Amino acid sequence: MTIAYDAYHATLAGKPAPIIDGLTGDQRFFLGFAQVWRTKIRESALRQQVTIDFHAPDHQRALTTRNIDAWYAAFGARPGQRYYLAPDQRIRIW
Repeated sequence: MTIAYDAYHATLAGKPAPIIDGLTGDQRFFLGFAQVWRTKIRESALRQQVTIDFHAPDHQRALTTRNIDAWYAAFGARPGQRYYLAPDQRIRIW
């Protein structure tokens, strides 16, 4: 996700992304990622999935954006809000 975010900014070539439908470029980037993981699944199917598949359920994958500082800047997430992670709790892979 971090590499994709950096690549997105590289395509802008230093120019600001346009605001479209009231959303900044960064907001659209993160919303696009989240939309990939939208699913509707019955609880029984989810239970089966987590017992046979080593991948995290889709709704958990979408939450990986909480580990990227730019997500906080894009949406203004603050301490005390549901998905906020303190900077020292954010996972950094690369």
